[in-house]
Amino acid sequence: MYRWLLKPLLFRLQPETAHELTIRLARWTMPTPVCALVRPLRAARDPRLARRLWNLDFASPIGLAAGLDKNGVAIDAFAALGFSHVEIGTITGQAQPGNPRPRLFRLPADRAVINRMGFNNRGADEVARRLARRYRDRRPRCVLGINLGKSKVVDLGAALSDYESSVRLLGALADYVVVNVSSPNTPGLRDLQGEAQLRPLLVGVRAALDQVAPGKPLLVKIAPDLADDGIDAAVDVALESRCDGLIATNTTIARTGLTTAADDVAAIGAGGLSGEPLR
Repeated sequence: MYRWLLKPLLFRLQPETAHELTIRLARWTMPTPVCALVRPLRAARDPRLARRLWNLDFASPIGLAAGLDKNGVAIDAFAALGFSHVEIGTITGQAQPGNPRPRLFRLPADRAVINRMGFNNRGADEVARRLARRYRDRRPRCVLGINLGKSKVVDLGAALSDYESSVRLLGALADYVVVNVSSPNTPGLRDLQGEAQLRPLLVGVRAALDQVAPGKPLLVKIAPDLADDGIDAAVDVALESRCDGLIATNTTIARTGLTTAADDVAAIGAGGLSGEPLR
């Protein structure tokens, strides 16, 4: 159905328009019987797929990465499609519009996308209020991850306090929390992956999370462009800071090995590349 009907229709739209339409449709289904009808058809049935990690039960290893549902408006709809976990965000301490459009580009020949979205989201306070209202009496029907980033208007020197404010609002509402220091679309953000910057950041976020949700799993998302020694340093710092895991990886700024014409890629400009070339 997707290959022959939905994909041709969505690819007639601008990429971000298709993204927004997908979110609207998914959000629309949540209060309707659609989710209940779809869920048993898409659920992972083989118990061999199940995983238990961080005292959380994952129905399968397949989850939805951050970036699609930035504001956590369609969590149950994506869970009904069979994702064992849904990671929302990236969410910043302050609401922000992101970078100017166009900022999302398809590379069909490479089955890839380039984006320079810039963490467009409604901010930690609004997302926290929405989640608290929706899940006051029950948890989402999947493991819920919340991916946090730095607000663009916040200087790198104040990054910790920005992450801490988001953790205080959202930490208790998540099953696990992700510190995103690897998007190429927020100026200077990747500098936080350096050992000297990453250690105090993760120590501070860990402490803030333990205040609102002791022992809650904390992960850090790294870039695929790190050299081997940079990866080793990030792993060491994460372990020393009592993080529970790493997410590998964010988008890449590299453009090597693409089938799309080099002039077309250059015309797109800056942004992070995701999709099949990252495999």
